[in-house]
Amino acid sequence: FPGPFTDVVTTNLKLRNPSDRKVCFKVKTTAPRRYCVRPNSGIIDPGSSVIVSVMLQPFDYDPNEKSKHKFMVQTTYAPPNITDMEAVWKEAKPDELMDSKLRCVFEMPNENDKLNDIDASKPAPVLNTSKQDGPMPKSHSVSLNDTETRKLVEECKRLQAEIMKLTDENRHLRDEGLRLRKVVHSDKSGSPTALALRDNGSNSLPSLLVVIAAIFIGFFLGKFIL
Repeated sequence: FPGPFTDVVTTNLKLRNPSDRKVCFKVKTTAPRRYCVRPNSGIIDPGSSVIVSVMLQPFDYDPNEKSKHKFMVQTTYAPPNITDMEAVWKEAKPDELMDSKLRCVFEMPNENDKLNDIDASKPAPVLNTSKQDGPMPKSHSVSLNDTETRKLVEECKRLQAEIMKLTDENRHLRDEGLRLRKVVHSDKSGSPTALALRDNGSNSLPSLLVVIAAIFIGFFLGKFIL
């Protein structure tokens, strides 16, 4: 049986009847779970031949383990008017049986054959084409990254300008709030003018918070869209 043994390996046995009588045959093995034999029994006419296929099932091959599997082809002359093959083997006497024993041999491919198969599966034109076409997707991906980087840089500059503008406005509003608080503390009479100024100072702070929140929401939405 030639390897590798990752798939079913089939070997054929040719059985020939050189006699002038019909012969019954049966194929036996010491490892019935490892092999599938078709046909495993039958009748051969005088001067005729039969091909028996022996199929080895896939297994993990160990080169250090010697094969102990054996086959035996057992034969006997067929009685006249045969109807039951099982009865023939049960009723056959030991001196009427003939047998031939075979030992299984597992052979792995040579290293030279493996190298030749590898070289044959790698033609030069395909390798050259892959080398020429390889850099193209890479340059395309680089251009896309540059475009996204430029967009991010411009967005960052714009946001920095907005932050500086908001900082100046916040500083101005803070100074205005301090001035208004001084006016309120100095006016102890609780005049309507002082109350109006206090309301204006308190209303300006929520509007500043709304503007800052809108800027940050726009920033995060821009990041997700890009």
